[in-house]
Amino acid sequence: MTNIKTNHAQLTIIGTGMAGMAAACFATQNRINTIQIGVNSGIIYSSGFLDLMGIHPIDTQLTWNNPWQAIDQLIADSPNHPYARLRKPEIETAMKQFIDFMEAAERPYMFNKNQNTEVITPVGTVKQTYAVPRSMWAGTVALKERHSCLIVDFVGLKAFSAKQIADMLMPRWPKIRPLRLTFPAVGASADLYPEQMARALEVEANRIKLADAIRPHLVDAKSLGLPAILGMYNPHQVRTHLEELLGVDIFEIPTIPPSVPGIRLKEALEEFLAAKGVRLLLQKRVLFAKQQKNGKFILSIGNHGSDKAEQMIETDSVILAGGRFLGMGLYAGRKKIQEPLFNLPVFQPQDRAQWHQADFFAPRGHQISQAGLEIDDSFRPTDAAGKPIYKNLFAAGSILAHQDWMRQKCGAGLAIATAYGAVKAFKKLTAS
Repeated sequence: MTNIKTNHAQLTIIGTGMAGMAAACFATQNRINTIQIGVNSGIIYSSGFLDLMGIHPIDTQLTWNNPWQAIDQLIADSPNHPYARLRKPEIETAMKQFIDFMEAAERPYMFNKNQNTEVITPVGTVKQTYAVPRSMWAGTVALKERHSCLIVDFVGLKAFSAKQIADMLMPRWPKIRPLRLTFPAVGASADLYPEQMARALEVEANRIKLADAIRPHLVDAKSLGLPAILGMYNPHQVRTHLEELLGVDIFEIPTIPPSVPGIRLKEALEEFLAAKGVRLLLQKRVLFAKQQKNGKFILSIGNHGSDKAEQMIETDSVILAGGRFLGMGLYAGRKKIQEPLFNLPVFQPQDRAQWHQADFFAPRGHQISQAGLEIDDSFRPTDAAGKPIYKNLFAAGSILAHQDWMRQKCGAGLAIATAYGAVKAFKKLTAS
């Protein structure tokens, strides 16, 4: 151990999903010396939408047009929800600042400040979200105005059907039409993958071929919907060039995960944070963590899939943002759910038999979805008496208890707002 290098940081963020990335963004804004560690980034599974608050209560599936009114009602009904640890202006600030970060990272978002927006899903249903990638915004306009629209899919691209999307939407959108084409950059016999197609469209000649294939089928269409394949690194350039070639508004529809918008988001954030001085330890994991006598934490860091320590980190504070089970922030054993790194208590049903409802699609969801870490108003994990276990350990994102982000349609908002709250609490601690 004596030959292993030790790095030092004011703040170490464990997790590279939305909450971890947002926390790192807020840390850079406050000029905090930060290290970020993570293995699996759930961002690659993201559609690119930034949900803030869409459904409450879960069991009635009540959908809200105004996410801020939904949050008000949620906090009134569920005072232990993580949103209740923040004032509404703080949540507003968190969302605005994160969207500003994305603008600076050249991944702009569009939104209506006090209103959710209807968007098209990969299966042709319509959902509400708060902020939409710029590449998808024309689809929200087309859906609202219901003008003539052509939806295109491609031979060999699995789990994306223009006909299914058109069939699902036609009752409310009579002027929508499907079209299937051969993707010109690959050929008719190959299986297609969105990332492969997105990279192909970075080449100008392939965009011209695609436009030539689509043009005879436009007829009276005022907009064109494509799977989310409009470039990996330059989506704005790819989309605007195709719009110039075809003379219509073009929008992307997300594909099933892992998605191009999620990969774009992940890579843009990593590049942005590295440029701002965050030390990113990607595909690394924390093997163990221990608090020293001076109050700082010492973290042992190794490669994913290895138990051998490669380096140590001595850090003033830690933000846990590793997510639940997929991100390995929580571990579900045979009898109980555990937080494996700091051995923190986890709010959960008393008996494993209560984890899930008998009906998998039960409207009220499953109790295991509410499991997680309980926190105080400073986002510090607490014991059974509600006291913080460590004064300099914070938590953010889906690892927090008393929320069901998937059913409440608040995943990105929860991650961003609680990351903001955790960084703000850290800053307050260092100032005291």
